[in-house]
Amino acid sequence: MTTQPYLSELFSLDDRVAVVTGGSSGIGRAIAGALARAGASVVVVARKEADLIATVDELAAHGCRAAWVSADLSTRDGVRLAAEKAVEAFGEPDILVNSAGINLRPPMAELNEDVWDVTMAVNLEAPYLLGQRFGPGMAERGYGRIIHISSQQAHRAFVQSGVYGVSKGGLESLARSQAEAWSSSGVTCNTLVPGFVMTALNARLSSDPEKVAALAARTMVGRNGLAEDFAGAAVFLAGRASGYVTGQSIFVDGGFSVH
Repeated sequence: MTTQPYLSELFSLDDRVAVVTGGSSGIGRAIAGALARAGASVVVVARKEADLIATVDELAAHGCRAAWVSADLSTRDGVRLAAEKAVEAFGEPDILVNSAGINLRPPMAELNEDVWDVTMAVNLEAPYLLGQRFGPGMAERGYGRIIHISSQQAHRAFVQSGVYGVSKGGLESLARSQAEAWSSSGVTCNTLVPGFVMTALNARLSSDPEKVAALAARTMVGRNGLAEDFAGAAVFLAGRASGYVTGQSIFVDGGFSVH
């Protein structure tokens, strides 16, 4: 007896198209790679062309289908342009992963409107606009997966959550609203909630060995997260296996949040 057909039915992303924002670094890059290796044609959206090219070249070396779009997701026009460019490579997406984010967390007393505006634009408004662009089409075709990347700061305030925590709390609410709107048409909408992950987005904390050690000690598995820890969860949420999972915030944090 072979298990391959059964596993493929549950988890294969063959013939699916995915758009991954923030897909050239950190968690987003790991997810883009996982979806591509599971069979999806992946469009990676981010700002820096060099990182985008390196990501797509790496995927191509593994025999994956991938393309890239350089975009500024801090403006509405930038998001709309990114969406239209993203469909040029492989067509309308079945999977949307919103991993792009900025992590500006000045002390609350120093938080100004410019930081507020750009954080909300990238972390919350861009996922909303992309959902509005792609979600209805997914619903019309009867299949879709929207996956957001949130943060512990959506649930608890520590290490100066500021507007970052506000934006991520809104992102999880957005997932629930999208789930309510489209799940009956075959489009699930969920959020992955990381613990502390050693990526460029967390450079400020990563540079403090004592804080890094303290955060690792707070987990149940005894270490901080790695980008590749999100590969399996992303493939699960992107495929048929997760068809009855929607509107959920799924913690991938080594037990960080439960004690």
